[in-house]
Amino acid sequence: MTKVYLSVLGFAVCATVGFTAPGFAQAPAPPVHDSRIPKIISALSQAKTIRATALSPDGKQIVWEVGGRGGSEIELAPLGHPDAAKRITACSNGERGQESNAVFSPDSKQLAFFSECTSDHKTAVFLADVAGGSAPHRLAELDGFAKEMQWSPDGKRLSFLYVEGASRPSGALAAEKPQTGVIGMEGLEVQRVAAVDASSGQLTQITPAKLHVFEFDWSPDAKNLAYVAAPPPGENNWWVAKLYMQPVGGEPTAILDPQTVAGSLHGLQIAVPRWAPDGQQIAFIGGLMSDQGSTGGDLYLMPAAGGEPKDLTPNRRGSPSWFVWLDEKTVGISEIKDGESHLFAYDIASQQEQPEHSLTLPAGVSGGGLMMSVSKANSNEVALVRSSFENPPEVWAGRLTDLKQITHINDGVKPVWGKAESVEWENEGFHVQGWLLLPAHYDSAKKYPLIVEVHGGPSSAVMPRWPGVGYGPVPLSALDYFVLMPNPRGSYGEGEKFTQANRKDFGYGDLRDILAGVDAVEKKYPIDDHRVGLTGWSYGGFMTMFAVTQTHRFRAAVAGAGISDWQSYYGENQIDRWMIPFFGASVYDDPAVYAKMSAINYIKNVTTPVLEVVGERDGECPAPQSFEFWHALRDLDKTTELVVYPDEGHGFVNPDHRRDVLERALGWFEEYMPDTELSAQSSGHR
Repeated sequence: MTKVYLSVLGFAVCATVGFTAPGFAQAPAPPVHDSRIPKIISALSQAKTIRATALSPDGKQIVWEVGGRGGSEIELAPLGHPDAAKRITACSNGERGQESNAVFSPDSKQLAFFSECTSDHKTAVFLADVAGGSAPHRLAELDGFAKEMQWSPDGKRLSFLYVEGASRPSGALAAEKPQTGVIGMEGLEVQRVAAVDASSGQLTQITPAKLHVFEFDWSPDAKNLAYVAAPPPGENNWWVAKLYMQPVGGEPTAILDPQTVAGSLHGLQIAVPRWAPDGQQIAFIGGLMSDQGSTGGDLYLMPAAGGEPKDLTPNRRGSPSWFVWLDEKTVGISEIKDGESHLFAYDIASQQEQPEHSLTLPAGVSGGGLMMSVSKANSNEVALVRSSFENPPEVWAGRLTDLKQITHINDGVKPVWGKAESVEWENEGFHVQGWLLLPAHYDSAKKYPLIVEVHGGPSSAVMPRWPGVGYGPVPLSALDYFVLMPNPRGSYGEGEKFTQANRKDFGYGDLRDILAGVDAVEKKYPIDDHRVGLTGWSYGGFMTMFAVTQTHRFRAAVAGAGISDWQSYYGENQIDRWMIPFFGASVYDDPAVYAKMSAINYIKNVTTPVLEVVGERDGECPAPQSFEFWHALRDLDKTTELVVYPDEGHGFVNPDHRRDVLERALGWFEEYMPDTELSAQSSGHR
C-alpha cells in the first residue's frame, strides 16, 4: 500500500491508503536522526553573521554589526587600524542584546543605533560619541518595531521606519496574526517614517497614518522626504505603491504612479528612491519585483516635482539592485549579473559604465534581501560585507580598485561542503546561469545523485553567499549530493526582459530552462540520472509541485511552502496584489491563466514521491495550498507526506523546526533516491 501522512508537529496524524476504519491511524515516526546532520549544523553555526557595515562620511571610521546566538553587537574602528575595534553598546555588566542599525552623523562625530538593552527590553535610540570617553546615552525609547535608521542631512534628526505598537515584525515573512474578528479591518499595523530630535529626543511621526512607507530618503537640504508608499495593509499593497514627495511638516504628493504611467515602467514596482545632489531630481529602481526588499530592474530618473521618468539603463544585461549618487553626473550601482555582484560607476548623460570604476565580485554582497547595500564615504571609498560559498562573511573597504579585508571575525571557519562553480547554458534564445555545488567528498570516478533547488521569487537570484543554519543546498552537498541552483527565466541577473520572460507562464519556460541546466551538468559531471531530485521554497515550492506534474525526471521531491492551485491561492494569501503584474489580471477577470499554471489541474500525472512542509501561519504561501496538494496525492494513492509547523510563518524561526525540515528532507531523498536503485527501473523517465 502507498503511504500518505499528515503531521502537525505537536499533533500528528497518519493515514495509510487501504485502511478500512474511518479517520486516521497513529502518527508517523519522526525522521531518522542522521548522525552526520548535527555535525553539519554545528559547522554552519561556527560562522558569525556580519549583518551590516558603514563608513563615516569623513572616511576615517568604520562600524559593523556582528550577530550570533543571543544577540548582535556593534563594533567601531579607525579605518586605518581595524584591529583596534571596540564594542559600542548600551548593555552593561557583560549583558548581550539586539543592537543594530549603527549610522554616523553627517559630521562623523556621533554614532546612532538601536538597542534593546533597556529595563523593559523595548527598542530605544542611543547616541555615542565616536571619539569615546563616555558611555552611549539613551536618546528616545520606542514602543514598536523600528528599522532603517538615517540621519537627516543637517544632522538635526534621526529618522527610521516605525510601526508604533507593533505586535510582530514588519513584512510578509513573519508569522501572520490569527485571523479573527473583522477580517482586513482590525489590527492593521502601519509603517511610517518617524524622527527623533537629535538634541531633545522628542519623537515625531512625519508621514501620515494613511500611508504605509517601505523606503525613504531625505532631500539634500533636509526639508523634504521622498518615499515609496501605499495605503495599508502595507504587506499586500507594495505592488501598487507610488512615489511620494513630502515637505517635512507638510502633506504628501504622489509624483509617480506606476499603474498609470506610460512606457516601460507601466504596471511595475519601484524601490530605492534617492534624491540627486541638486535636490531637483529623484532616481529609483523600477522593474518586475515579486517581493519588497528583493530588488532588481532598471535605474530611472525623474523631476522631484513630478513628470515623466527616464530609463537610464535600458536593455542592460544585468539587474541593478542598489545605487548611490557619487556626484551630480554619476551614480554608483550594485547589480546582479550572471549570478554575481557587479559594482560600477555609471555616467548618466552618456549612459555608459566607467570601466576604471568597475568590479565584479566572485562573492555575494550582503544586504536586505537582494538589495546589496554598500556604504560610501564622502571620498567615495566604500565598505561592504562579502561572503561566498567558500568564505564566511567579512567586512571589506576601500576604493573599488583596491578593496581590503577589514575584519577577520570568521578566520578559521571552513566549509564542510563541496566546491562551488558557476555554470551557464543556452535555452530557447536565453542565456541562463546557475550555481553548482559539488559533493563534499567528490571523486570523479564515482557517480552521484543530483538535487535541483529552485529559488523563491520568482524575481530573485541565487548568489554565492555563506549559508545560514537550516534547510538548503549546503547540507545536501555536505552529504555528497551534487546541488544545482539555477537562475532560470524570471530571475534577476540577465536584464529586465529576462526577468519578465515568465509572466503568464509560471512553470513552463522556467522548467524548460531548469531541465536544460540538468542536461548541461550531466554532460560535464558524473551524475546518476536515475537519482535526480527536486526541492524549493515559496516559488521554488510551487515549481516543485508543478514540475512533478509535467515530468517524471525527478525521483523524489520536497516542496517547502508551495503553491498548488493559483485560483484558490488568490483568495487565501495575504499578498494577492503581487499576482496582478505577473498574471495580467485578477483571478476573477481571467481565471483561465491561473488554471493553466496550477499544478492541481495536472495532479494525475504525478508519480514522484513528494514531501510537503509549511508553516501554520504562513501568509505568503498559506498552509491550505500544501493541504490541497497532499490531499489530492493521497486520494490518488500516491506517496506523499505533509508536515505543518505550528506558529511558523513563511520564514521559519524556531531552530528545532528548521532542523526537523532538514532531517525529514534528507531522509526523504535517501529513501526514494537510494544508490541501489537499478537503472532499468528508470527506463522511459524522460
